[in-house]
Amino acid sequence: MAHCIPFDSVLVVCLIFPKILVLINVAKTVKYTPDWNSLDTRPLPEWYDNAKVGIFIHWGTFSVPAFGSEWFWYSWKGSNPNPQVVEFMNKNYPPDFTYADFAEQFHAEFYDPNEWADIFQASGAKYIVLTSKHHEGYTMWPSKYSWNWNAMDVGPHRDLLGDLASAIRNRTKIVFGLYHSM
Repeated sequence: MAHCIPFDSVLVVCLIFPKILVLINVAKTVKYTPDWNSLDTRPLPEWYDNAKVGIFIHWGTFSVPAFGSEWFWYSWKGSNPNPQVVEFMNKNYPPDFTYADFAEQFHAEFYDPNEWADIFQASGAKYIVLTSKHHEGYTMWPSKYSWNWNAMDVGPHRDLLGDLASAIRNRTKIVFGLYHSM
């Protein structure tokens, strides 16, 4: 069953241009242009300005090899491959192995969103941001726009995002946000 997220209470983090993250409250219709003068006029939410600790979660298919970073695919097959990543793949996977094959191995079998919410609460974090869609397109929810490349269709076969959103909202007062890579 798909989980619906009420966007009036969700903070979305969007990649505006390569190295600038802008927090946008979806309930607002303010328009900004991609320049510092415009972006610097955006108000910080009071809760964010007062928050001392937040947690950013970047977790997905790239976690399977447990080597490198969330840029694993690019580091392996991009325009300037990282020799250490290429060597790791050559030593540990068959020659015909593809990045998409990692998704089948991404089971999240120890994922307990209630436990995560309790740990986040105990840490003192005031906000959590989950990467909902990764740079390589894999989504952590059953997206119809990412058919067969999402956590419901391949890998864990569950709505990882929806489960965490529910756990955080039901067990804590932590602000839950999303990062969505374009």
